[in-house]
Amino acid sequence: MIARMPRQKAFHFGRSWAAMLLAGGLAFGLAACNEDKKAEAAPQKPVAASGKTQSALLQPGPLGDKILGKDDAPVTIVEYASLTCSHCANFHANTFSALKEKYIDTGKVRLIFREFPLDPLSTAASMMARCSTEQRYFPLVSVLFAQQRQWAGSDKPLDELLAIARQAGFTQESFEACLKDQKIYEGLNDVKKRGAEVHGVNSTPTFFINGEIRRGDMSIEEIDKVIELILKK
Repeated sequence: MIARMPRQKAFHFGRSWAAMLLAGGLAFGLAACNEDKKAEAAPQKPVAASGKTQSALLQPGPLGDKILGKDDAPVTIVEYASLTCSHCANFHANTFSALKEKYIDTGKVRLIFREFPLDPLSTAASMMARCSTEQRYFPLVSVLFAQQRQWAGSDKPLDELLAIARQAGFTQESFEACLKDQKIYEGLNDVKKRGAEVHGVNSTPTFFINGEIRRGDMSIEEIDKVIELILKK
């Protein structure tokens, strides 16, 4: 099961989106996770990337990439995720820790995490994470995934986000200023647009493992098979 982009054109926030968001003028909720039964039933066929495509994939966006692992790791995983996507949260709850312990911490895998917000609320959460310090970015993302139902499913999600932000050192003033930061907002939009138009990302989570695209919430067993095959080459 995969969280997919809406069929209509991707929603683009205007410059007044932050004011509307803070005023409660936008609809919230967990990102819709459409079940594509045909896609689930059919075995995944990884699509290998050419050298040119792989080079383009590894080109960071205007905000820079968020990376875990060594630069010279033999395997690079690029993950596109939305912080309101329940399947992304499942991956980080059930697979990420094992992936980090077995492959990232041992120097075998470098993980590049890219935000692909599916809705205004996931954009706000991604902006908040980007406004935190470098050291707090991944811990904050982990908290947002772990507490996703609490804040994304709330009637007052921004109040819940603010509560999480305060634990990461934000004040209400710095939190609101973050959501009005046009540079971060436009940077996230740029990465999402390039992911969709250049790399074919149309759902979350989407992974590129040494350039091969894999869609959906992968188990550690599924990732093991792909990584071990690469390491044996």
